[in-house]
Amino acid sequence: MRRQVSLIALTAFAALAGQAQAGARGEGQVLTIDDILARGGSFQLAALDQEHGQHAAPAPAPTPPPAAETGPPPESEPVPADDKPLEGRRRPGRIPTYPPPVVQDNPGAVRAPPPEAFPHDEFPVPDRWRLAGALGVTKPRWWDPYNQNFLKGDIPIKGTHDLFFALTGVSDTVVEPRTFPIPVSVQTTSRPGSLDIFGRDTSLVLAQTFIVGASIIKGSTAYKPPEYEFRVALAFQDNYVDVPEKRVLHVEPSKKTHRNDAFVGVQEVFLDYHLRNVSDRYDFDSLRVGIQPFSTDFRGFLFQDNQLGVRLFGNRDNNRFQYNLAAFWRIEKDTNSGLNDVTQRIRDDYVFVANVYRQDLPLPGLTSQLTVVHNRNREANEIQVDHNGFPVRPALIGNLRGRDYDVTYLGYNADGRIGRINLTASAYYALGEDRNNIFTGRKAKIRSYFVAAEPSIDFDWIRVRLQGLYASGDKNPYDNRERGFDAIFENPQFAGSDTSYWIRQTIPFAGGGRVIGVNGRNGILNSLRSSKEEGQSNFNNPGTVVFGGGADFDVLPELRISTNIQHIGMANTAIVQALRQEGSIPKSLGWDASVSTIWRPHMTQNIVFRASAAVFDAGKGFKDLFSNTGRHDRYYSILLNAILTF
Repeated sequence: MRRQVSLIALTAFAALAGQAQAGARGEGQVLTIDDILARGGSFQLAALDQEHGQHAAPAPAPTPPPAAETGPPPESEPVPADDKPLEGRRRPGRIPTYPPPVVQDNPGAVRAPPPEAFPHDEFPVPDRWRLAGALGVTKPRWWDPYNQNFLKGDIPIKGTHDLFFALTGVSDTVVEPRTFPIPVSVQTTSRPGSLDIFGRDTSLVLAQTFIVGASIIKGSTAYKPPEYEFRVALAFQDNYVDVPEKRVLHVEPSKKTHRNDAFVGVQEVFLDYHLRNVSDRYDFDSLRVGIQPFSTDFRGFLFQDNQLGVRLFGNRDNNRFQYNLAAFWRIEKDTNSGLNDVTQRIRDDYVFVANVYRQDLPLPGLTSQLTVVHNRNREANEIQVDHNGFPVRPALIGNLRGRDYDVTYLGYNADGRIGRINLTASAYYALGEDRNNIFTGRKAKIRSYFVAAEPSIDFDWIRVRLQGLYASGDKNPYDNRERGFDAIFENPQFAGSDTSYWIRQTIPFAGGGRVIGVNGRNGILNSLRSSKEEGQSNFNNPGTVVFGGGADFDVLPELRISTNIQHIGMANTAIVQALRQEGSIPKSLGWDASVSTIWRPHMTQNIVFRASAAVFDAGKGFKDLFSNTGRHDRYYSILLNAILTF
């Protein structure tokens, strides 16, 4: 028989029982429910039989407790271990004293059916990947990356349960009008009768890049690393450049001042093999062999590229500790596209990397990285001419002789936050030996350093940031030390990144070297190299000083506006003075201001449109290097970019 206890009846009865007990003792006190329960009283309440509509027999009146039990209530029973509060915590409020447990017996209740009452037939159920489609939750379509898609690795390959195929397609379109100082060729000019050293400065770049990547992945990667992955990615680029002067795009003066070029590069071909798991949280060790992407730090200051290499990597302590051990053998780059050219002989340029990451060190929220990178270059006896006919190794600067060098970078990098302050910081110290100093032709020790930091703070939808960078410069070109800092292959996401004028454009070092740039495209260092892609590192340089700030405005979830302004300068001008044979050159290069917008119509990375404009206001040092361009004190760079990803 099923019975229910009425809370109202319990309350009323407790009051009556309290009055009865008080009268039996001759006291005027009314006992509460807690008092009754504390004194061990037990009551049988009347209950309504809902199934038969009958009343149960009335319960006997409660028996008053003996006088011996009128003392203080007994101590409560110890709380079971499972119900104890955690160490250092207590339950809110007063801990009540509970009555003895009540064992209920429901005569006539329907028992649960026995196991043999259930059918034993097996019903086919789709696996967890195909279940959503079977229920009609998603509608798989090969051309739709937003829903379940076999081509995106959402469903296993037919006939398998943990083997996936993932296809990636990217279209990257660039339209870039720009101005920068363009020297007039010694042999000829596109404007007969012109005697200026610098010609017109307007140029146009159009580039269309298609990237197609495919992966075969084995394993349930939703919660653990894959057992193995094989990936291939090819990039095709067609680019068009138009400049106003001859011998800018081709070494031959007879060539036109515009150029159209196309190239296919192999950007990724690697096998990633999962060696083992070392914990029940899937801390692991893996090995990756082949052409693969890699970055030595958080912002790409030292080495960020897709190169041929072997990499052992993994993590420990629930991913709080990570490590990399890698060796790379650098591939030649195509001159005009910057893509990997596997048809050429691999360079005698090697990069060895060892680094460790630790989260929440030294403070919670901050990730620290220690890194050691060694660059071994043996290209002194090689002569490399790019596809446009310009020599890039050895660089046409100084004594024009080939160089071998060994340099080791010791670095510390941090990324995260300290309280409300977001922080990214990097510091490197370079030491090694250059076998042939470009000024003395003798061996020289390499001793240079680099520091950069970007603190920022968020105010709702606005992030305000500061940035500073210092790369040491060489102060004496004729001694046995090279103090100018240079990277291996930089690609900095810093100080406006590729929307900054100074980072995006190459400024030629006219008068101090042939086919030499003050800086490199998509680089921030004043390294005086022939080419970032095909040249060698140069530690005889004036160094770099950058300081400035900016703000990012997340106007809408799909719209961001970024602003940035910074001053660019040289750390020491002794090298520039020696190469230009000038007595004094100011350190200031100028101010770089930019604004950019990023629009993501669907709030994803599948469709991204970027537009930016940058202005460079020349400083005293820049005007000294390009002294006859007084009418061109300001230069601009405009970027229109559309990225579509499948």
